[in-house]
Amino acid sequence: MVLSNVDIEKYMREGKIKITPEPDSETQWGSCSIDFRLGNIFRVFEHSKHPFIDLKQKVDPDDLMRKVKVPDGEAFTMQPGEFVLAATYEKLELADDVMARLEGRSSLGRLGIIVHSTAGLFDPGWVGNATLELGNLGRMPVMLYPGMRICAFTFEQLSSPSSMPYRHKPSNKYAGQDGPETSRFAEDIELKKEKKS
Repeated sequence: MVLSNVDIEKYMREGKIKITPEPDSETQWGSCSIDFRLGNIFRVFEHSKHPFIDLKQKVDPDDLMRKVKVPDGEAFTMQPGEFVLAATYEKLELADDVMARLEGRSSLGRLGIIVHSTAGLFDPGWVGNATLELGNLGRMPVMLYPGMRICAFTFEQLSSPSSMPYRHKPSNKYAGQDGPETSRFAEDIELKKEKKS
């Protein structure tokens, strides 16, 4: 069941959904969602350093993607065809019986800006700032400003609390992140098993 704004507010009062800082009621609330804002740290691929990415090899995230910090009031320009990582300004924490979905904003989609290419599901027990997988599918550069509303979250009630909330999963790689995190694909359990045998 997708929660309405009334239920989201109730869940926030009960501490089942925590958003820090608290969303602005005039600009961030929707009928069944809450808009999250863009943070000011971006991660950009260092294309000239690596001819390819080998998913079985652990790569230093700072070597693969460089951090770019955008000062207040300035913009990050997304070039056509570009893919970068960013994060939400708000931190999200979910109870063990609530899940969330990250959705793009229509106004940005109509300009060719996508905010997640695949990872839109946030498991029960999630805690941290959401990493955004930003892409520009359009033909024109688009300037993105830290602090602007970049995405929306919807929330769903599970039928029962999860016995494996994300923050306690042995294979969780991103719980508690506070900025855009690069892929930790090489840490997947099945790849670690392959290396041992």
